[in-house]
Amino acid sequence: MTLSDLLAKGNDTDAVLAAPDRGPMSYARLRELCRWTAENLARHGLGANDRIAIVLPNGPEMAASFVAVASAASAAPLNPTYKAAEFEFHLCDLGAKAIILAARIETPAREVALRLGIPVIELERVPDSPAGTFDLDFGAMPTKGSGKAPGGDDIALVLYTSGTTSRPKIVPLSQANLHASAAHISTTLSLAPGDRCLNIMPLFHIHGLIAAVLSSINAGGSVTCTPGFNAMTFFTWLEGTKPSWYTAVPTMHQAILERAGRHPKPIAAARLRFIRSSSSSLPPPVMQRLEQTFSCPVIESYGMTEAAHQMTSNQLPPGARKAGSVGIPAGPEVRLMDATGAFVGASGEGEIVIRGANVIQGYEANPRANTSAFVGDPNGGGGWFRTGDEGIFDDDGFLTISGRIKEIINRGGEKIAPREVDNVLMGHNAVAQVVTFGVSHPKLGEDVAAAIVLREGMTISAHELRDFAAAHLAAFKVPRRLIFLDEIPRGETGKLQRIGLAEKLGLG
Repeated sequence: MTLSDLLAKGNDTDAVLAAPDRGPMSYARLRELCRWTAENLARHGLGANDRIAIVLPNGPEMAASFVAVASAASAAPLNPTYKAAEFEFHLCDLGAKAIILAARIETPAREVALRLGIPVIELERVPDSPAGTFDLDFGAMPTKGSGKAPGGDDIALVLYTSGTTSRPKIVPLSQANLHASAAHISTTLSLAPGDRCLNIMPLFHIHGLIAAVLSSINAGGSVTCTPGFNAMTFFTWLEGTKPSWYTAVPTMHQAILERAGRHPKPIAAARLRFIRSSSSSLPPPVMQRLEQTFSCPVIESYGMTEAAHQMTSNQLPPGARKAGSVGIPAGPEVRLMDATGAFVGASGEGEIVIRGANVIQGYEANPRANTSAFVGDPNGGGGWFRTGDEGIFDDDGFLTISGRIKEIINRGGEKIAPREVDNVLMGHNAVAQVVTFGVSHPKLGEDVAAAIVLREGMTISAHELRDFAAAHLAAFKVPRRLIFLDEIPRGETGKLQRIGLAEKLGLG
């Protein structure tokens, strides 16, 4: 199965791509745009498995170009805010055959590509046309033999892991991987042609590309593509585009909640069928406030780039959803393994491992990473991908992530899961955001610290907050250091990151 099979599902006249200030593009127009793009790429010798970098701002043209390029070749979307050195690393590492840039928009990617001899394809937004409509200027790029159309095993999307201390790994996602994941998400959320997603996620990230764009296309629905997340504009978009759902990371949900009290009218008028959260842990108090504010269920899911996003998910009513849990398997097989590679029994804790149609076969050109990331089935059969997360299944088959193996704080032999401390601190009504992390200690090796953002207009001392934590946690888990910040440093996709936070805050 390929992305072309996804595109065939929508009715010709139904809307598929929209923007807050433009008319929608129909499925017929998008299919024609994809055919036209594929023909022009092929005319310039670009087809299956040829890497085409895409550096565009968030919006319908980014969504449309991703779908068109991924359907015909291998799309490699890159963060537009990268510096020249970052673009040079990624373009060289990917072996990009071409790069798509917005015409007349300054970016260091253009100078880097020209210096490296990588052809630049200029994307021009077509004025007075439906959202997402674009033209491509191939410049002096020579025409050559026709590029090959991709099959299910060919690579549709190339992304990177978020690498912290080590070199980022290339994640090659096949046509079949993307098709399977889009179908899994559509099924989990019971998406239908009448559903409209409001996308506020960056479109160089797996969450926005698959959960918002491709799952909507799989269902024959539509997605409104915003210029990027803006908590102050979110409520205007909510009122103007009337979505039936949106998906975001927890930090975005928290920013929305902080401003919700100022926007009672659009909230009262909202007809959200559900809200989806993924890509990092959603604190239960935030889930509760979201449901109370928007009067709809919040569905927390668990995803990774290596799984083309979704692995497990909570359920829509009348199915169950459990605060603090990431739900039941929702696509791939999901099991727990111990350190010896044996499956963990009922109620046991272990590393979360997955396999299935949406899971990659391996990292690109990285045998060492593949040896550590993939493990054989102890009962025979295909291998499992090791997520690096630890978890436990309850009696109903709902998975709770207890911690990330690399994030576990080892305080003199006592192991502390940062998420547990996060959830306790988030229970205080003065706390808006928290990230618990390890800091070095001369005797214990590591100690517990937490970065805190307080809710607007609220105050609390470090002593008071430690006392609150001590009422709910064993003494060794209570953070010895509390750092109050206006904003916690985030990764490029908006996620709060524990690993390396001590160094960023000058505590390493």
